[in-house]
Amino acid sequence: MHLAVYVLRRLAYMLVALFGVSLVAFVVTRLLPGNPAYMIVGEMADESTVIAVTERLGLNLPIHEQYFRYIQQLASGDLGDSWRTRNPVTTDIGSRWPATIELGSAALILALAWSVPLGIVSALRRRSFSDRLANALSGFGVSIPEFFLGMILLLVFFATLEWAPPALGRTLGDVPPHTTGLYTVDAILAGDWEAFKAAAVQMILPAVTLAVTVGAPMVRVTRGFMRETMASHHIRSARALGVPERSIVLRHALPNVLLPVTTMGAIMYGYLLGGTVLVEFVFARPGIGKYAIDSISESDFAPVLAAVLLSALSYLVVYLIMDILHFVIDPRTRT
Repeated sequence: MHLAVYVLRRLAYMLVALFGVSLVAFVVTRLLPGNPAYMIVGEMADESTVIAVTERLGLNLPIHEQYFRYIQQLASGDLGDSWRTRNPVTTDIGSRWPATIELGSAALILALAWSVPLGIVSALRRRSFSDRLANALSGFGVSIPEFFLGMILLLVFFATLEWAPPALGRTLGDVPPHTTGLYTVDAILAGDWEAFKAAAVQMILPAVTLAVTVGAPMVRVTRGFMRETMASHHIRSARALGVPERSIVLRHALPNVLLPVTTMGAIMYGYLLGGTVLVEFVFARPGIGKYAIDSISESDFAPVLAAVLLSALSYLVVYLIMDILHFVIDPRTRT
């Protein structure tokens, strides 16, 4: 199959998936309790004012007509306005998504740094200390809720040991000049190392929290595929031919393991970019997840829908990029 045909087919599937996500999210948000009109005019407004605002917003229309209007709005690139912040949703997301991207990228780098090497070593040394450590860490990571782990880390490193700063946003220092919206990257580009330190220190605990929970399944996937590969016939044949063990691991086994590991990494990165809701809420980071939670509590429909669509789009785009890389690297995926 030609790469262009493959990409066009995947893009068509993405549109169908986004349509389905938007439909489900739209119906669910309309089931949220409360009338948003009261938030706009205030609880003390008279009933005629509330009715007028409800009609102006189109909330009195049948739900299918409301959805048709919303699709027309999306087609024009308009995500609507937030009744809570009084801003266009695109403006709010533009100011908050960099915080989620920065945290998610840092968490993924940390997760890969500890999970992949540990998974490989534990697969090569069965019943060793590294194997038991991998079992313990992966079991701990998949079983503990990320928000609970975040609160434990805050209790230990901030409240008890006083090593970490308070959970009060993205930085307690100066905000670096805006270039990418990522404070650590912008600070490096500006050469402002004090701003970089302030932003990095503020990000350590939430990034470690996510790295533990995200890295746990990656340890299991890496170890499982590494063991399966090392037990395969071509590895046994290489050993029989006298190929050095180091070459067997690095040149023959590791390339076969990287494809499923990168796929799992793409899944985890899509999850992180979609908005790490509870971790952002615990650490008061102004990202997409916290934005969605605050909007849900206020029956603010447009930001919730935008956050759900952005989460779905993040997954789909990351999967598409990873599948294209696999399409190029592995000829077996082209059939």
